[in-house]
Amino acid sequence: MSIQSINPINGETVKTYKEDSTEQIRQKIEAAQVAWQDWRRTSFEERRTLLAKAGTVLRERKNELAELMAIEMGKPLKDGVSEIDKCASVCDYYAANGEGFLKDEEIKTEASNSFVSFQPLGVVLAIMPWNFPFWQTFRFLAPGLTAGNCGLLKHASNVPGCALVIEEILLQAGFPKGVFQTLMIGSKAVKEVIAHPHIKAVTLTGSTNAGIQVAQQAASLLKKTVLELGGSDPYIILEDADLEAAAETCALSRLINNGQSCIAAKRFIVVKSVEEKFTALFKERMAARITGDPFDAKTDLGPMARIDLRDELHKQVLENVKAGAKLILGGTLPADSENDAFYTPTILTGMKKGMPAYTEEIFGPVASIISANDVAEAVQIANDTPFGLGAAVFTADISLGEKIAREELQAGSCFVNTNVRSDPRLPFGGINQSGYGRELGLFGIHEFVNVKTVLVK
Repeated sequence: MSIQSINPINGETVKTYKEDSTEQIRQKIEAAQVAWQDWRRTSFEERRTLLAKAGTVLRERKNELAELMAIEMGKPLKDGVSEIDKCASVCDYYAANGEGFLKDEEIKTEASNSFVSFQPLGVVLAIMPWNFPFWQTFRFLAPGLTAGNCGLLKHASNVPGCALVIEEILLQAGFPKGVFQTLMIGSKAVKEVIAHPHIKAVTLTGSTNAGIQVAQQAASLLKKTVLELGGSDPYIILEDADLEAAAETCALSRLINNGQSCIAAKRFIVVKSVEEKFTALFKERMAARITGDPFDAKTDLGPMARIDLRDELHKQVLENVKAGAKLILGGTLPADSENDAFYTPTILTGMKKGMPAYTEEIFGPVASIISANDVAEAVQIANDTPFGLGAAVFTADISLGEKIAREELQAGSCFVNTNVRSDPRLPFGGINQSGYGRELGLFGIHEFVNVKTVLVK
C-alpha cells in the first residue's frame, strides 16, 4: 500500500510513499516506549533547551516549510510562514512556562507532607488533520514532550511530506531518537495502534465522525482521549456593532485557510435592522480576496486541499440553493477546474432552519447569513447547532458582549469584537459534537499527565 502527496493546484502527484508494515509499526511503538523510559527522567532544563531549539529550527526553515504546505495542501505562502511562526511561538511558550505548570502543588492535610505531582503518562498517539499540518501537531507535541511524554504521529494521508519533516525537525533540534516519530499509515491501521498496550492516550483533531470512532476504540481499552472536532461557528452581529470592522473581521475568519478551519466562522447571524448594510459590506470584502496560485505573494486564497473536498463543498452549496437559500456571491465551479481544487468565496443568504448549512459544518470558503429579530433570537440561533467549538459577538456594548460570551453562547471559545483563534496561552477545545478536553495553556499540558496524589505520614 502507498500514500500519495497530490498537488491541489494541478492535480499532479508530488511523491508516493510506502506505508509502514505491521512490523514497522510495532518497531516504532516499541522504540517510543524505550525512549520514554529515559525521556520521562530528563530534567526540565534539558526539555526546555530542546524545545527552544525546535523553535529556532522552525524559524530557520519556515520558507521551505511554507512551500511544502503550498504544494501538499494549497496554503498560500504568506499563510504558511505565519503558521510556522506560530509553531515556533508554542515551543517558546512551553519552554518558558512548562516547568511552572508541572510544579508540585502542596495541599495541607494532617500528614507531614502531602502534594499533587504531575507525571507523564507515556506514549501518546496524535491523529492530526491536513488543514494546519504543522500547527495542529506542534500544539500537541510542545506541551506533550514538555510533560515528559513521547509522541507518535498519524498524520492526514494527503500531507505525508509535512508529517515526515516534523520528525526531522525535532531530530535536528536534538531530541533523542524515538521521542517523536511519524507513522506512515492510513486510517485503517489506526485501530491496531490504539490497541497496543504501550499507547496510553490518544489526541485527535478532525471530523466528528472520526472522533467518535477513535473515542469508541480508546474507551473500550480505557485510554484517555482529547478530541478537537468540527464546528459550525456562529458570529452574531448586533445593531450597534461597528459594521465596517465586523465585516472585515468576519470575512477574514470565514476565509482563513480558504475556509478550511474547524474554528473559522461559518454562520453569520445578523440583527435584521442592520442585515442589509452588513451583508453589502461583507460581500464587498469577501469578493475582494484574491484566489490564485499559493506561490504568488498577492494570493489570499489558494485551492482547497483536494478535488473531492471541493466537489463535496459545491454539492452542499447546491443543496442549500435547492432548499431555498439565495446565492449573492460565488457558488460556481471555476472554468477548467477538472484538475485543480479551486473554489471562490461564496455567500448564501436567506438561510432558514432546516436548510443544510443552518446546522452542518461547511468546510470551505462559503458563508451563511441568517437573520434574527433581536439579541435573544440571535443567541438562540447561534446555539441551535450540535457543535460547540467557537463563537463570537460584535457589539459596541462591551458589557453586553462579555455577558453574552460568558453566559449565553454555548461553545469552548467565545470572543467579543474579534475572530476566534487559538493562542498558546489560552485553553482551546469544544463541547458537544465539537469534542472534549483542552489543548494549549495550563489546561492543555495537564490533559496527558497522571495527576498523582502523594502523602507522607
